[in-house]
Amino acid sequence: MEILVHLFEGFIHALHPINLFLLIIGLIAGLIAGILPGLTLVMGVILLLPFTYPMEATQAIILLTAVYVAGTYGGAFTSILFRIPGEPIHVPLLWDGYPMTRRGEAAKALGWTLFAAGGGGLVAAIIMTFVSEPFAKVALSFSTPEYFAIVFLGLTSVVALGRGSMSQAIMSLLLGLLIATVGVDDIYGAERFTFGSSLLRNGIDYLTVMVGTYAVAEIFTRLEEGFSTAVVQRLERIKTALPTLSEIRGIMGVLLRSIGLGTLIGAVPGAGATVASFVSYGVEKQYGRRRDKMGQGVPEGIVASQAAATASVGGALIPLLTLGIPGSGATAVILGAFLLHGIQPGPEVFRASLDLVYTIFASLYLGIILMCIMGWLGVKPLVKTLDAPEAVSSAIIMVLCFIGAFTIRNNITDVWMMVLFGILGYFMERFGFPIAPLVLGSILGPLAERAFMTTMLSYHNDFLIFFKRPVSGVFMVLAIISLFMPLLISLWQRQKANKNLIKAGG
Repeated sequence: MEILVHLFEGFIHALHPINLFLLIIGLIAGLIAGILPGLTLVMGVILLLPFTYPMEATQAIILLTAVYVAGTYGGAFTSILFRIPGEPIHVPLLWDGYPMTRRGEAAKALGWTLFAAGGGGLVAAIIMTFVSEPFAKVALSFSTPEYFAIVFLGLTSVVALGRGSMSQAIMSLLLGLLIATVGVDDIYGAERFTFGSSLLRNGIDYLTVMVGTYAVAEIFTRLEEGFSTAVVQRLERIKTALPTLSEIRGIMGVLLRSIGLGTLIGAVPGAGATVASFVSYGVEKQYGRRRDKMGQGVPEGIVASQAAATASVGGALIPLLTLGIPGSGATAVILGAFLLHGIQPGPEVFRASLDLVYTIFASLYLGIILMCIMGWLGVKPLVKTLDAPEAVSSAIIMVLCFIGAFTIRNNITDVWMMVLFGILGYFMERFGFPIAPLVLGSILGPLAERAFMTTMLSYHNDFLIFFKRPVSGVFMVLAIISLFMPLLISLWQRQKANKNLIKAGG
């Protein structure tokens, strides 16, 4: 009851005109940061950080938190409509969202995304409000073995993302991991695969890989077809965009699982929304009721990735507020904003600045609701963009890709890299190699390597440490099961089919 009283007071503070105005500004900035390729949500938070210097602490945190939560949703539009993930978070989203767009169900796909973002964010905010301190104590026990185990579980989803030959999926993943190793090693400072070129010393940014293999490769494919195919077969009426109650009831299990995974992974320092999105999609692909249809344009794929991504925001704020430990890159910037205003997040802040804490809680609730309203209002004009001739829309997309690639590091090399990966993605599609494992490896590879190497240094090269620790052991076992279970199922089905042929022949 006391929590509800504090939360009510937090809503009163959050609804102050200045706070509400900053909340809206932050949401708009977050949506833009998520939509534009190359401008990540972390970059959006960083860009607004200098503007918070003259503000009060409450106003600064409200602004930056709004950018954070909206950034996990903004990239959904370009991922679903144009196959351009503005954020790595939204790569799993396009695997089912874009096929729905090609079938003429763009508004429906965006409606499912809106539902998942709103549901995931609100439920995670409730969890954050009521179980912050005990939840954060569990996450505090996590160390590098747990980080590696979680990321490894995300990497094993390559089996589910292959859609065909397991060997081709693994080859694609290994290529992505190889790309992730280019540059200077974080642990030892050694150059790897730079071939003496200073252009490769800083590595290959995963954004160039992601935008190139998905967006540019798609445009090359359309160019080969002479832009003869329609983007969609038929635009839906916008009033049917949101899912019906019966559809929601059928997918409630996916939503709850994804929210749980997203909140848990978000609370692990360093994991973040990207890992949550990939892991949640992989789990649903492996064990979901309609796992065989994932990747073909089903709502389960959209809900799994988006709900986990948005839920991870509430999870990431838990260790930040209760222990002063950032759960993601964005919360690390928000921690800097706290410190700039002379506030050290942790148990003490719940005693000395309780009104600030609950104002942040309340602003998260309001931010998610307002974000959904903005998303709802934006569905119609965004879907109508598909009426444009495909050649025109493709040209505009290509220009935006060039701009996005250049702004990553203000380096023309990234633009050429993006084009090269576009060519690579085109040929991978032509020869049946899945792109998703390649992107997955380039995004999660550095996280896995850093956690693995740090663990080996800390535990004297003891590989069994990943299984000796309870939490990491559970994640490792789940990863191994998810890696080999599809192979065992395939062998069992093949054996069953052979027996049926023998019976039929007899």
